Amino acid sequence: MPIQSERKKRIAVVIPKYGLTGGAERFAATLTEYLAQNPAYDIHVFANRWASLSKATTFHHVPIIIFPRFLSSLSFAWFAQRAVQRGHYDIIHTHDRIFHADLFSMHGVPHSFWTREIRGKRPSLFDRVTAWVEKRLLTNPTCKFLLPVSTLAQEQYQREFPEAGARFQVVPPGVDLERFSPCARQEKRQGVREQFHLAASDVVVLFVGMNFELKGLSTLIAALAEVRAKRPERPIKVLVAGKGDQDRFRKIAARAGVEDAVIFAGVQNQGIEKFYAAADIHALLSGFDTFGMTVLEAMAAGLPVIISHNVGAKDLVVDGVHGYIVDKNSIHEVAERIHALLDDPRRQSMGQAARQAAESHAWTHVAQTINRLYDDILASR
Repeated sequence: MPIQSERKKRIAVVIPKYGLTGGAERFAATLTEYLAQNPAYDIHVFANRWASLSKATTFHHVPIIIFPRFLSSLSFAWFAQRAVQRGHYDIIHTHDRIFHADLFSMHGVPHSFWTREIRGKRPSLFDRVTAWVEKRLLTNPTCKFLLPVSTLAQEQYQREFPEAGARFQVVPPGVDLERFSPCARQEKRQGVREQFHLAASDVVVLFVGMNFELKGLSTLIAALAEVRAKRPERPIKVLVAGKGDQDRFRKIAARAGVEDAVIFAGVQNQGIEKFYAAADIHALLSGFDTFGMTVLEAMAAGLPVIISHNVGAKDLVVDGVHGYIVDKNSIHEVAERIHALLDDPRRQSMGQAARQAAESHAWTHVAQTINRLYDDILASR
């Protein structure tokens, strides 16, 4: 009799938005596409909205009741659970709060912590319901692996859910090393610099973010003014890519006397790697950032980074080697670090070290880690 091949393992991946704008959405989609290359898996994505990246996965629509708002997180969890249960999957891997899963990739921090400490608000009904769904998942011992993207996130989860115990394992996002390679940098660099009227002699600090205030742009602008006052002969510019209140921050730059040195490029949905190539330094001074994928992308592109202690990607950064880790509110400290990186050999050396560090965080490595966890779950059954 012919030997029958072992059936593929059916994997359910759950996330409200797949492959769309946002760190969690990009993380889930990119990782899933790498996992789908494993011939042993039959991967199904359960999402409300998605942008298909290939034909390697099967999509299932999950409804969301958006009004009243408190039902949004609850309804997604409920409808996703029903849909997954009907499919009889071997592994349920969620990237969002649902009632039951085998693995939970945690792209944020506990919702109650976010509401209380980051937003500084009293919890609404939406907040209480979302925190309840989250607690139900994390306190369910059948969820074998809890996967925060940084130690910063893990510490907050352990404080909120000490009963989760040893199920935590930090799995940071990966990076496309080819896309963000420093190779052919000069060609990419010239196009962006010409577009935004940046001279070849300009030292460009790149800021990438969808929330200018939270990501620390005002501190960066003030630090730029201090550096320019100290080194007026050295042309330094800040290139801002992302979404925020440009008018407000133009006024901040004008009051600081550096309006000519802060360039707003707007949202860059395509070709962000060209902006890293055009830059010399990357800065992210967030008040709180669970990880900050732009840091890893910048490192892969060969840029030294200046980040705050509140950025989860500090797990990958050795202060003084790959860049600097600073107090998010210390304008003088940020200015001192920018000033230090005006030294060309130092900046180039740190950029090379940053690239080397990023090379151990390719998406293939992240997929291998998740493959091992899938194997552990399947073996335990």
